Amino acid sequence: MSVRLWLRSFHIYDLLLSIGLITLIVYLCLPFRFASHYDYIEGAKIEEALLPQVTRNVSLQEVFECTYTEIISENRFVYNLAHYHEAMQRGVRPGGEFRPEGCQARYSTAIIVPYRQREEQLHAFLTYMHNYLPQQLIHYRIFLVEQFDHKPFNRAMLFNIGAQVAAEYGFPCLILHDVDLLPLNSGQIYACTDRPRHMCSALDHWRFRLPYRGLFGGVVAINTAQFQQINGMSNLYHGWGGEDDDLYERLQALNIDICRFAMEFSEYTMLKHKPERPNANRVALLRSATLRQHSDGLNSLVYKEVERRMHSLFTHILVET
Repeated sequence: MSVRLWLRSFHIYDLLLSIGLITLIVYLCLPFRFASHYDYIEGAKIEEALLPQVTRNVSLQEVFECTYTEIISENRFVYNLAHYHEAMQRGVRPGGEFRPEGCQARYSTAIIVPYRQREEQLHAFLTYMHNYLPQQLIHYRIFLVEQFDHKPFNRAMLFNIGAQVAAEYGFPCLILHDVDLLPLNSGQIYACTDRPRHMCSALDHWRFRLPYRGLFGGVVAINTAQFQQINGMSNLYHGWGGEDDDLYERLQALNIDICRFAMEFSEYTMLKHKPERPNANRVALLRSATLRQHSDGLNSLVYKEVERRMHSLFTHILVET
């Protein structure tokens, strides 16, 4: 009798374990676990949402203004176009700067890329972006901020450094851009909106769905003035993880809302790479994010600029953190 009861309880335990495993697999695989419902700017309202602002040298051009209605309305998937991955677009100036010659750009954007030892990804990024961006008729410059020392990678600090340098060049709009992410849609205009914008909300790594509404990293557009208002990003995140959530907390603390474009404009692909060493203190740092906001950021930035060089495809800023 006791043997039968033991066998029955064993079967029940086995059944419950199987149900639990199936539930976990379904939760991980199906899309309803993602933040599938979130506010976004529809395609018809994108141009209205973009903030016209340019550097002084562009404002002095005596030509008619570029138009963007067709670029946005004719939004299409372009990642499969072979020439985007091959020969470089003509017209890119030293320092990785481009501005259209036949019309005056309405937007000037500094694209800041934190970097260390990812040569293959960097080549793919530069080739693709210098073919992708000129089609948008914007004025842009790519700033590559490379960490020269062997300390754990400090992505947020590199963004702060890039933002400071971009401000020296008069750029009113910053795009904080990981080197392993590439846009798939032609209508994702690389310009700022009134609110900071999460640009890669439909990432293939997450099955083109947003994991959670507070995600604010990968590719982010923010006005230089807003970035300075929140004191930039924290300089304390050595290693992978936490700095994007910290940035989001800084914005929330000052009641600055974020925005996104519709999914069909926000698709990105992630290039394969080895993961960085995780930051063991990221959870503790995140808990005190808003407490440190006024003392940890642009106003506490300490680094050594080893070299600044005008590469043919980017402005190279080599630093020790």
